[in-house]
Amino acid sequence: MTQDVEMKEQPATSNSVALTAPSTLQHLKEIASLIETGAYAREVRRIVRAVRLTIALRKKLKASVISAFLTHTLTPGSEVHSRLSSYIPKDDEHEMEVDTATSATQAPTKHSLPELEIYSCLLVLIFLIDQKRYNEAKACASAGIGRLKNFNKRTLDVLTSRLYFYYSLSYELTGDLAEIRGNLLALHRIATLRRDELGQETLLNLLLRNYLHYNLYDQAEKLRSKAPRFEAHSNQQFCRYLFYLGKIRTIQLEYTDAKESLLQAARKAPVAALGFRVQCTKWAVIVRLLLGEIPERTVFMQKGMEKALRPYFELTNAVRIGDLELFRTVAEKFSSTFSSDRTNNLIVRLRHNVIRTGLRNISISYSRISLADVAKKLRLDSANPVADAESIVAKAIRDGAIDATLDHANGWMVSKETGDIYSTNEPQIAFNSRIAFCLNMHNEAVRALRFPPNSHKEKECAEKRRERQQQEQELAKHIAEEDDDEF
Repeated sequence: MTQDVEMKEQPATSNSVALTAPSTLQHLKEIASLIETGAYAREVRRIVRAVRLTIALRKKLKASVISAFLTHTLTPGSEVHSRLSSYIPKDDEHEMEVDTATSATQAPTKHSLPELEIYSCLLVLIFLIDQKRYNEAKACASAGIGRLKNFNKRTLDVLTSRLYFYYSLSYELTGDLAEIRGNLLALHRIATLRRDELGQETLLNLLLRNYLHYNLYDQAEKLRSKAPRFEAHSNQQFCRYLFYLGKIRTIQLEYTDAKESLLQAARKAPVAALGFRVQCTKWAVIVRLLLGEIPERTVFMQKGMEKALRPYFELTNAVRIGDLELFRTVAEKFSSTFSSDRTNNLIVRLRHNVIRTGLRNISISYSRISLADVAKKLRLDSANPVADAESIVAKAIRDGAIDATLDHANGWMVSKETGDIYSTNEPQIAFNSRIAFCLNMHNEAVRALRFPPNSHKEKECAEKRRERQQQEQELAKHIAEEDDDEF
């Protein structure tokens, strides 16, 4: 019995060592082989999967692992290997010895694929940004962008789009975003000429972010209107585009279009992108308030967003009540938050909405009220509050915000009796907006469908249909077997 126990304990310990042995380096080697297979077979989906697997390993990247991976992937002594290795610190010598020893036993083969070279550059760039070595990250990204101009392969599109993103991020983190605007425009021109659609979408979003970072909304709109149509090859890039479009429309006072873009961006965003969805929700709340709408309470109670949306919840409550003093208090209390979100200018616009909401509540509550009492209830802090209240009431009556008349002689506001709302056109307008929203969603779903080429021209017979279905089933089975072999 004791011998049996000992025999069981030995493989258990060896298994525990074996479980820790397939380290991050081994996963990176598998990703490199996946990229190599995708490059030779010209299958972009494999490279997309490689990028996703890399993002999952991002927190496990170490200097020793990346150095060993560069030695495995690139030819030692080459210009690319020397340049990328210069960014990696050599302080962790113990782990370096272990990793190089394990990699030497496997006799790695050297590759000269552009995909592996760009992937290695991307890996080093991600590591430098995570280590907050932004100046070295800028140099690495600039060198990688320079190498990209020598390649024109569709299998590189996914990797180049990620490299563009981190190239812009490294300059944004150091506050030098304006320096690369000309380079981004040149890269966008090159991507358009090479028909790199994913690169066009990524660079367009980076340029819009660049312009909006410096409040250059007119230039951003000119670029967006003249750029090629956004075909949404990437859901993440399409969400960013909708968010930037919503911000531009908001500044241009086109609140209806801005609301649609921002809500659509928040709906399409991945669940894991919590920060992006919070930003979309903040801007959408402001736009809805500017439109005279009051967002539902559930908007502010979404999971993981309660704390971030708390200032906007109190702001919405002040607008809903129509209390100008409470609105001022909330704006001063969370002024730092609104400044960091860059919504200060929009909140200044909300003051007029707060006054109008309070005036609407007064007109509903009182059949007749003096202008002095109106100024007191609205808490107008001007030199001549009665005159200001008279002009505000007159403008609200002219715009149709309230149904009342103004008695200038006696200084009164006389409200008319509220009639049946169903006798007006408001229900029709509300139903029309809902129907238009549903039809728009249906049209987007139809456009997102994929059809085989020339399906409307050729009608295949039953025999050809059976052959095609059999070939598709065999191909799907073959792809599934390949996927199982890779893991």
